[in-house]
Amino acid sequence: MDGRLRPGERLPPTRELAAELTVSRSTVTVAYESLHAEGFATSHTGAGTFVSHQFEAKRPASKARRSTARAIRVRGVWEAIPLPIGFDRAARFDFRTGLPDASLFPHRTWRRVVARTLRSCEVASGVYENPAGNWNLRAAIARHIGISRSVSASPDDVIVTNGTQQAFDIVARVLLGPCDVVAMEDPGYRPLKELLKALGARVIGVPVDSEGLVVEALPAGARVVYVTPSHQFPLSVVMSLSRRRALLAWAERNNAVVVEDDYDSEFRFGGRPLEPLQTIDSTGRVVYVGTFSKTLLPTLRLAFMVVPTPLRETAHKAKFVTDWHTATMAQSALAQFIDEGSFARHIRKVGRIYSERHAMLTAEIKRNFGDCLDLVPSSTGLHITACARGPAADHVDAIVSRALDLGVAIATMSRNQVDRKPPAGILLGYGAIETARIAEGLRRLRRCFDERMRRRPKAA
Repeated sequence: MDGRLRPGERLPPTRELAAELTVSRSTVTVAYESLHAEGFATSHTGAGTFVSHQFEAKRPASKARRSTARAIRVRGVWEAIPLPIGFDRAARFDFRTGLPDASLFPHRTWRRVVARTLRSCEVASGVYENPAGNWNLRAAIARHIGISRSVSASPDDVIVTNGTQQAFDIVARVLLGPCDVVAMEDPGYRPLKELLKALGARVIGVPVDSEGLVVEALPAGARVVYVTPSHQFPLSVVMSLSRRRALLAWAERNNAVVVEDDYDSEFRFGGRPLEPLQTIDSTGRVVYVGTFSKTLLPTLRLAFMVVPTPLRETAHKAKFVTDWHTATMAQSALAQFIDEGSFARHIRKVGRIYSERHAMLTAEIKRNFGDCLDLVPSSTGLHITACARGPAADHVDAIVSRALDLGVAIATMSRNQVDRKPPAGILLGYGAIETARIAEGLRRLRRCFDERMRRRPKAA
């Protein structure tokens, strides 16, 4: 291909080449037969094997020419998107957000339902699935969220997706055109911002206070509003009922769609949960998104969305052209897992453990970090938020970097900026860390705070 062997040049006999390369002669014979079949070589009885004259080799390219070759053009928007690297480095004390405890996953039960799925005719038939997903799973999801979250949905309203990110992608493909405006919480879920920008939308951050998204600050003309009302990410606040009603009224007046990300509300450790936006929505403005990544495992890549009736058919089409359907075996297994009650039992079991970790973590932060961190009250989900104050506010990134050197992995608020610079602070997840490791992990984190505070310059 690169011209090192010219047309008409004789190739070594198979016996000689086999001896030179110390391989079987039959291996060389098969290789030569492949060259013959593809038109690279010809044979003449008694003369040998030659490079085919019909094959025109390319002129060899020098290294300099290769390095200065014209690059393939890609859209510039992708250059600014950072790839996730936070999970590449293992941490002994893992306080990262969005991670459940994999050791608590019911592996034995899951293996049983997967084995049953493999034996079933449904999977053995090997046909493509409905783009919206396995009917039994959609029915199981509708029943589950109806009981656990008071979400009113039929199986027809549910679409199974490969994680919540695909659900957001489907919404964007269905509703947004180039330069259409999307409003999202600021600080907020950064990967969604990158997705929307990559699709050509204009993303505007909306401030969040102690009652959630500030509805009065929503930009006019926004077609979609993204919110996490039950456990705001990353600030951990809960959107008040008055704000929820105001947001739905705003969406109706402005003909907008609200995307409600209910990512970890299955875990609640006190107080009465407020109803989801989808439950109190009377005009069909809310797309409800849920995930099994936080309740089971991120590696399953299973999530779902509940779409209003007017969007149903179009959303099915968007799912179809994206990847046709989510893996059928995992869907069928999860449907059985929910229907037989294993999912509900799992939630109750891990909920008790997460509640213990939540209580321990909040108590330790109040007791040992009161001079530098203000804990944001929260009784939901798998992480808490602490805002830095005083001198610590200027050194959060350096403290987090030093903590990772000591085996303590945490996230900073700065990574969730949309438009405005977020308050200095840290996020502490308690899904992945063992209860027995929390105290030592926080002791090491406290050491990092103390080291950084001792280095700060003295006031003049």
